[in-house]
Amino acid sequence: MGGERKISSNVLYKGRIINLKVDNVVLPSGKKALREVVEHAPAVAVLATDPDGRILLVKQERYAVAETLLEIPAGITEPGETVRETAARELREETGYEPLDLEEVLRFYTSPGFSTEMIVLFSARRLKYAPLEQDYDEDIAVERIDPESLRDYLGSGMIRDAKTIAALCWYLHHEHGGNE
Repeated sequence: MGGERKISSNVLYKGRIINLKVDNVVLPSGKKALREVVEHAPAVAVLATDPDGRILLVKQERYAVAETLLEIPAGITEPGETVRETAARELREETGYEPLDLEEVLRFYTSPGFSTEMIVLFSARRLKYAPLEQDYDEDIAVERIDPESLRDYLGSGMIRDAKTIAALCWYLHHEHGGNE
């Protein structure tokens, strides 16, 4: 791949979670183009299973899409925090559980056509109840899903969040038989 070469960059917005910039680039063909890029803070997501083997999902309102979604716990890395520390903190804040076994299983881009956001997915097991206070702007309810119901949840469209779909597909393939 010949690659595109950046000529200039103009930052239009700087925020807590994202920055928005427009880059002028030269294509391998020599032609010029614009690239709109959302620079996103590092993010994590956690696929947690409780002592009964159920998957912990959180139900929360998502303002941007004007819907209440069912998702795995997730969040943004705070300054000075590792992704592992973020995953443990977010799980405690959103579900009340501390993971005694936390393993990184996957890294993926959410929308590489315009965003730098990469989510680091962790698998959390051996949970201990040790809640942290939720963020002031979150109103989250925890739901527990039996692994046998995952295909129904995925097939019915009840889960519409991409990171959750990716995590549950990973789980079905790696943790729950893969060939059922």
